[in-house]
Amino acid sequence: MARRIARRGRIDKRPARGNMRPMIPPRSLRLDDRDIAILAVLSREGRITKTDLAARVNLSPTPCWDRMRRLEQAGLIRGYRAQIDLGLLGPHVQVFVTVELDQHRSESFQRFEAVIARMDAVTGCWAIGGGFDYLMSVIAPDVAAFQGVMDALLDSGAGVRRYFSYIVTKPVKDQPALGAMLEHHRLEG
Repeated sequence: MARRIARRGRIDKRPARGNMRPMIPPRSLRLDDRDIAILAVLSREGRITKTDLAARVNLSPTPCWDRMRRLEQAGLIRGYRAQIDLGLLGPHVQVFVTVELDQHRSESFQRFEAVIARMDAVTGCWAIGGGFDYLMSVIAPDVAAFQGVMDALLDSGAGVRRYFSYIVTKPVKDQPALGAMLEHHRLEG
């Protein structure tokens, strides 16, 4: 929401503080090979220093930093996170769950999504096409704790008709598909 504070007879239409919406509409943002290289490096190494990043993408530090800031303002870079090795924290299970809702109305989807947003054990949730409505990722200390999460979901009034769970036995690849997306953008851009 824009601030609407009159200053010297003018309306200030800048975004309100705390509003993290993109300043640059993503569709109008043109990415060149250096922007794509910056995104690719940051997606793999979020803690890389600005100087090292600049060297990796063949830019001097200031232009590299300016590009990073532009990509952040456009909303392409949403944050920097650590990848935690959950196995070192102790035993756990990761379970993928397909969910079918009992009703397919807008308010049913909104209710389900609001419940899921409050469940810390649900680490990811995607609306999907096909035979089910959602795919969720749940991480719990053990199978009993996972079942507790699912029981809580069923008791929450979220409108779940049925679900199927798939326990991860071994991670094979756990990495965003950024490389292929960036390459596609470079070729299409």
